Amino acid sequence: MANQPVTSAGHHHAHHFKSADHEFSAAKQGMWVFLVTEVLMIGGLFVAYAIFRGLYPDMFSAAHKFLNVKLGLTNTIILLTSSLTMLMGVSSAQRGDQKRSLKFLAVTFLCAIGFLVVKYIEYSHKFHDGLLPGANFTNTDPLLMHPKTPLFFSLYFMMTGIHAFHVIVGMGLIAWIMKRTAKGEFSPGYYTPVELVGFYWHFVDLVWIYLFPLLYLVG
Repeated sequence: MANQPVTSAGHHHAHHFKSADHEFSAAKQGMWVFLVTEVLMIGGLFVAYAIFRGLYPDMFSAAHKFLNVKLGLTNTIILLTSSLTMLMGVSSAQRGDQKRSLKFLAVTFLCAIGFLVVKYIEYSHKFHDGLLPGANFTNTDPLLMHPKTPLFFSLYFMMTGIHAFHVIVGMGLIAWIMKRTAKGEFSPGYYTPVELVGFYWHFVDLVWIYLFPLLYLVG
């Protein structure tokens, strides 16, 4: 994205920045650093998954069949849609079209709610069937008799649970920029918060794009 103009109506950069452009560049760099730390945290879980899948390939193959691919695909479509609406919301903010930006941000927020509702349905089914982490695993299906089967569901709940937490955080951030958008605080000269929240949301969506095939399709 092109840097924002040095000046913007209604926005005065903080005193420790040389200009509004300097403030925007620093904020964007800070967001990228934050996202790198997020990759390091989530990447550890992906590495753990790869190691244990290599150790117990047959168990992982059997266990992943108990995940609901249709619900996982539904959530994938929901998040891909939300990425598009977030992109349109940011683009509208950059052009100064606050009403259009607010509309797209609202749709993104609704998509996030839809994602969590689907995840709640999926989790509820797992709880009912005893497909739980560690010592809480009580399912007696013959296909899940491997002693390490609870490990798969421990990773499943950990990885999808952390992702769901990030979705909830994203909803709070979207609500925050929606409130500021409604107040007319953003313009073509100042839209830093909207763009940075957009970066965060696209990251959350990208993580799911990796989680879905890894857990639901590949096993």
